[in-house]
Amino acid sequence: MSDQLNLVKQRIRELREISGYSVTEAARKLNMNERAYMRCEEGAEDIPISLIYRVASLYRVDTTDILSGKSPKLTTISVVKKGEGIQVERFAGYKYENIAYSFAHRTMEPMIVTLDPSGKKPELVMHNGQELNYCLSGQMRLIYDDSEVVLLPGDCAYFDARRPHGQTADSGETASFLTVINE
Repeated sequence: MSDQLNLVKQRIRELREISGYSVTEAARKLNMNERAYMRCEEGAEDIPISLIYRVASLYRVDTTDILSGKSPKLTTISVVKKGEGIQVERFAGYKYENIAYSFAHRTMEPMIVTLDPSGKKPELVMHNGQELNYCLSGQMRLIYDDSEVVLLPGDCAYFDARRPHGQTADSGETASFLTVINE
């Protein structure tokens, strides 16, 4: 387990404990079964970004608090230089860079995602809100519901994120895209 994932699961557990919730209560409030919640809190599996959003909402903290342990402070403008975002690795084959982590009270979550060319079909995820995927480099495949679409640099997909979706590098080479999620 990565050190970063260890710290994220520790912060989630601490937020639950500070709030006075039992594991059962936290799982119920997050609309998940207790066993699945415990696996995330113990770090036994990757923690989906959708769960991090729900945890942040439940405990009324920013996702940056959970991911980095620091609270964002900026409220008018945030500038993050290339490569200086918060690096997040949650799923095999996906590397995330949060590029607005220092802006407080965000209403959307912009990230640069780099896809490794594993050739494996990604695990499909669902979360509240809408999502934008803008291909920056390489060739990526967006799997959405029962359909698939290839995106090349400059191509964009915008969709209802409550439907199953996932992305993969499509040409045997690394691909990257900007994703903006609004829950």
